[in-house]
Amino acid sequence: MKIHTMPRVCALIPLFLAAMLAAGQRGIVKFNGQPVPGASVTVLLDGRSATVATGADGTYELTNLAEGEYLFRVEMPGFATVEAAGRVPGSVAVREWVLEMLPLASMPTKSDPRSNSATVPASVPVAVPRGKASQGKPSTTQAPFQRTELTAAGGSAQTGAAQPDASGAFESTDAAELRRRAAYGFLVNGSANNGASSPFGQAPSFGNQRRGPGSQYNANLGFTLGNAALDARPYSLTGQGAPKPDYTRTQAMLSFGGPLKIPRLLPHNGPNLTLNYQWLRSSTVTAQSGLVPTAAERMGDLSQLSKPFFDPLSGAPFPGQRIPANRLSPQAESLLALYPLPNFPNAGRYNYQAPLAVETHDDNLQARFQQRIRQRDQLFGSYDYASTRTDASSLTGFLDKTNLVGMSAAINWAHSFSPVFRVVAGAQYSRLDTGVQPHFAGRRNVSGEAGIAGNDQSTANWGPPTLTFSSGLAALTDAQNGLTRNRTAGVSVDFGRNRAAHSLAFGGLWRRQQFNLLAQENPRGTLAFTGAATQQMVNGSALPGTGSDLAGFLLGIPDTIALARGNADKYLRAPTAAVYFTDDWRLNPRLSLSLGARWEYSGPAVERYGRLVNLDILPGLGAAAPVVATEPTGPLTGQRLPGSLIRPDRNNLAPRLGFAWRPLAASSMVVRGGYGVYFDTSIYQAMATQMAQQPPLSISFQVANRRENPLNLANAFSSAAASARNSYAVDPDLRTGYAQNWNLSVQRDLPGSLVVIAAYQGGKGTRAQQQILPNTVPTGAADPCAACPRGFTYLMSNGNSIRHAASVDLRRRLRSGFTASAQYTFSKSIDNASLGGRNQSGALIAQNWLDLRAERALSNFDQRHILSGSVQYTTGMGLRGGALSGGRKARLVKEWTVSTQLTAGSGLPLTPVYFTVVDGTGVTGSVRPDYTGLALYDAPPGLALNPAAYAAPAAGHWGNAGRNTISGPSQFTLNAAVNRNFPFGDRWSLDVRVDAFNALNHPVFPSWVTTVTSSQFGLANTADPMRTLQTVVRLRF
Repeated sequence: MKIHTMPRVCALIPLFLAAMLAAGQRGIVKFNGQPVPGASVTVLLDGRSATVATGADGTYELTNLAEGEYLFRVEMPGFATVEAAGRVPGSVAVREWVLEMLPLASMPTKSDPRSNSATVPASVPVAVPRGKASQGKPSTTQAPFQRTELTAAGGSAQTGAAQPDASGAFESTDAAELRRRAAYGFLVNGSANNGASSPFGQAPSFGNQRRGPGSQYNANLGFTLGNAALDARPYSLTGQGAPKPDYTRTQAMLSFGGPLKIPRLLPHNGPNLTLNYQWLRSSTVTAQSGLVPTAAERMGDLSQLSKPFFDPLSGAPFPGQRIPANRLSPQAESLLALYPLPNFPNAGRYNYQAPLAVETHDDNLQARFQQRIRQRDQLFGSYDYASTRTDASSLTGFLDKTNLVGMSAAINWAHSFSPVFRVVAGAQYSRLDTGVQPHFAGRRNVSGEAGIAGNDQSTANWGPPTLTFSSGLAALTDAQNGLTRNRTAGVSVDFGRNRAAHSLAFGGLWRRQQFNLLAQENPRGTLAFTGAATQQMVNGSALPGTGSDLAGFLLGIPDTIALARGNADKYLRAPTAAVYFTDDWRLNPRLSLSLGARWEYSGPAVERYGRLVNLDILPGLGAAAPVVATEPTGPLTGQRLPGSLIRPDRNNLAPRLGFAWRPLAASSMVVRGGYGVYFDTSIYQAMATQMAQQPPLSISFQVANRRENPLNLANAFSSAAASARNSYAVDPDLRTGYAQNWNLSVQRDLPGSLVVIAAYQGGKGTRAQQQILPNTVPTGAADPCAACPRGFTYLMSNGNSIRHAASVDLRRRLRSGFTASAQYTFSKSIDNASLGGRNQSGALIAQNWLDLRAERALSNFDQRHILSGSVQYTTGMGLRGGALSGGRKARLVKEWTVSTQLTAGSGLPLTPVYFTVVDGTGVTGSVRPDYTGLALYDAPPGLALNPAAYAAPAAGHWGNAGRNTISGPSQFTLNAAVNRNFPFGDRWSLDVRVDAFNALNHPVFPSWVTTVTSSQFGLANTADPMRTLQTVVRLRF
């Protein structure tokens, strides 16, 4: 199952480049070696002409010129006109023109018409409303430095103010329509001021030309509509045809803005208020595949399995690979009833497919206000409210509900001490409540009915324990009940000062954070089945290639169990503070610096009643004992710890530097660079949550099955609770991680309205988090310290990372309604820590705690190649696009905007996993297999990876396969959209937009299944959504 996306990408590259490239000519006009702004550069060929003006740096650009010999003319009042012939495209990239000043006697006087001459092509009429005086209006004189690029079949020079159209072609056209057409026509040059004093200038105070008392207010009403009828069928990993599910998506948007006026209370000069409300009701369905036990397997008939399995009591194989009915565990039979039966024949990988529905109800409100109190004082603030209710179903049919309610408010006061010195002081408050209700909560005590004891069976935590299998059987799992209430209150102050070439800013903030939890980490428990209980034993060692996880489950023997319950209510508190200083310093017109530093502190979280537990560990990890926050003195080391049981890290000073430099005054080249240090201060909440779920304050353990004292489903949790040990600990000297980032880029304009940017970015991470399993040894190896503590994960801050990235970005500026961009990035990132990444969330636990160098590999987010591009075109823009054309046809075809975005990239790295238990712990998933030497990507039909490339680790050794050594599936996405605005007078307009996501309906797989013991190894674990259409309608008034 290989996805060949690069040929598609290569086929699209010429389309991007052909659309972006155009012939043209660039140049610069100088006098005495200095650039001359405002000079007119005219090019003539066969009676046609085009004129542009030089910019502030004396440069100009003529685009869309056909190849040939042209006559160039450079004019500037007070200077002699320069004329010369030249060929386009020329041999010189940038042509230089040198002006000579006219003698004083030859310069035009004030009354000389030539002092305000301008070339206005005769074929482009300019309308002036008849019978109205032009007094009090901006001048419509077209000065030389405001000429636009117009083409005419020959015309005479006009002087003074613009004259009415002699032909009368625009006599009956509304003046507002003329201004709109002229504005679109002027976009041919992408002018920043849109020719404010030219004949094509916007009306005064453009942006709000409405009349009457309602002109101070604006509002819009919008809808986003989606329906399964126009969408593609979800992709099926099994190839089984399934009816397209029915679902809808409806979103409403309402906004209002304007001054608040209340009779007798605020009759005038009230605060300016903005309100936004979004309402969403969405129902989405995706196809999910899985492997579930068959009817025969539920009765003990495992004859179809290729691996032999053995009776753990006698050591002999079961006759015919069938488990007798009297040996089947009643607890397993009860839990099996929660699984659906297969709905298509078993192909050895998947045998069940079901649509998973997600219902979402979302309400969001945003409010902003701004009020000037006095000339130097201003109040402004905001209020945001969000409510989200989600119902999500699972493969086993469980429906879990999540309710999220949040709000945030801020009030700020701004005061100007002087025009160059100001201060903004503010206060902020936010809260977020999240509640999760599992499917069985308050409905059915699944564990009690099955006869499983020892886990939490309170009403809120009713449900089954989590079941996981190494062979690829679908996990049996449900959400954990919980209620989280987070609160944050803070104050901030920011000062700003402008002095000469310096723009200074400095200030600080302080916040108090509360994390209030009414939840337990794992109250129903987890049971993992690896097949170890039914493996064949030879001389006391398990024989690889034998054993069945399903057989162990049917016999009621879990290979590992985990539980964390008790101490449900937790009240965590943490302070945050920061101060900063920045100086934007403009040394000269060609060089600017940005200098600054930031110190930030985030204290480790403490529990309000001191209910935190860590481990006091001797050097070398030879002994460990619990230490509680109420008495934070280590019983072994005698060290005194703070109430957080983690020493705070206050050495978080982050310098930052940036610059922008134009090396050549007459060049468009700009060089930018920067360096900065950034600290990750949001690390302590997760640590404190797990430290609050440890003995002796709660029951928490991870235990593996032992043949001499086997576990069983009925009393596994209760029997292990008597010898519960801490399962988690943190280095009390853990430090805050930080990243050093640096970048350098060079930007330059190219002919054809193109801009190219070449950039380099680098980053180095230090003090990243690592987790180890102390004192563990590989299966079959001698244990050098049987009495040493084990069975817990230990968190440290010794990790590091490095990343380098180079990119090239080519952009075409908006011209004649067309703009495009293309970017390619080549990067590589390496780390030995848990830095996260798409599809690879969760903590990284090192395989060998004594060889952390073996964990150094590609980062989870390392995507070696990324190509992205976008194209946008608006019809009827620019003169060649018919901006000045009218009539019914023009109204139908003009002002439509079509856009598309493409993203293609190589796959993310994945880690091969050998699903087995780490001896002495209850941890699974950290062991890697051995590499056999066979080609990994020489896969059998239907697979992307070769299962024969890996094998079980050799006895007494850790697996030699490296972390993140598998390349995931390549990525390819193309989205498209079309939209248009329909104006109705000065007050009303209607926006219509249609989006097509994954417009090519191309299947994209995020990752492969890389658990080598799974029957789905080498298959895609899921597929991204197929093509969906979405319509947005917005009414503005």
